[in-house]
Amino acid sequence: MFTGIVEQTGTVLDTEDDEGGRRVRVQADLDDLHHGQSIAINGACLTVEEFGSDWFDLFLSQETVERTYLGTVAEDDIVNVERALPADGRFDGHFVQGHVDGTAEVTAIDEIGDDWEFRFSVPEGLERYLVEKGSVTVDGISLTVADLDDDFGVAIIPATYELTTLSAKSVGDPVHIEVDVVAKYVESMLGSEAGDAQTPYAEKYAEE
Repeated sequence: MFTGIVEQTGTVLDTEDDEGGRRVRVQADLDDLHHGQSIAINGACLTVEEFGSDWFDLFLSQETVERTYLGTVAEDDIVNVERALPADGRFDGHFVQGHVDGTAEVTAIDEIGDDWEFRFSVPEGLERYLVEKGSVTVDGISLTVADLDDDFGVAIIPATYELTTLSAKSVGDPVHIEVDVVAKYVESMLGSEAGDAQTPYAEKYAEE
């Protein structure tokens, strides 16, 4: 599990298409790395395969390539990095699984005083999981929905802007969206109680 509090940004050193997926090497200054460790890259939970003093390798399965935009990242691109939350760690942000629900795009960026307002499109099928003042994860960043219309807006403070990839984003750029897992469970439970498993997550859990 993650919290959506980005530890730092990393730089893509190399990419290589491989049978069944894609390999990506990221440069980042992280201690205590080990083989098999879970790590979120722009909000997508991946697994460390190999690592060195300031780099680590990741394998993207074909499903990950298809469900995210990580299949298009290239050398020198900047990515958000967060390691999984340790059992005794401080919990900030909100519950983030690292399971990307959809890919959206930046629809507007406005500087307001020292802060910024970013707006993002809403991927089809995710409208029901977004509510004003609710939590949402954008490229691995825990944010709060400020307002919701055909797209949704979030307020970005200087620290978040400077310490994440948001400072490099432009209108039209892709972002990963993970909705609040609590909304998925509520939908699943209400659907089960009503004997109705028509919604995507209710149907999934009903089958299990």
